[in-house]
Amino acid sequence: MDFGRNSRRIELQRRVKGRTPSGQPTDTWETVARPWARPLGQSGREVIAAGRETATRQLSLRIRYRTDVTATWRVIYRGKPADIQAVLPDEINREHVDLVVALGASEG
Repeated sequence: MDFGRNSRRIELQRRVKGRTPSGQPTDTWETVARPWARPLGQSGREVIAAGRETATRQLSLRIRYRTDVTATWRVIYRGKPADIQAVLPDEINREHVDLVVALGASEG
């Protein structure tokens, strides 16, 4: 894998459940890593969600191989949260993981 082509810094975040001092449940995001990524390809579409038209796009990001990323995590790409739709590891050479992410559909 040509790691010199990884030109975008992203954040990988996972959801952390906790409690406030008063006992109320909290739901926050914790940054796990800030790897370099290479955007591979993207597609877009418009959907009607919650009664309004919403533009979304899917983007594939390639990062160095790691085994801990799951589809329950999210990516911060160019300052915006993106839901991870699929985690596609290179199981043969173990050089990279492709993340298919959805931008614009939700706020994480």
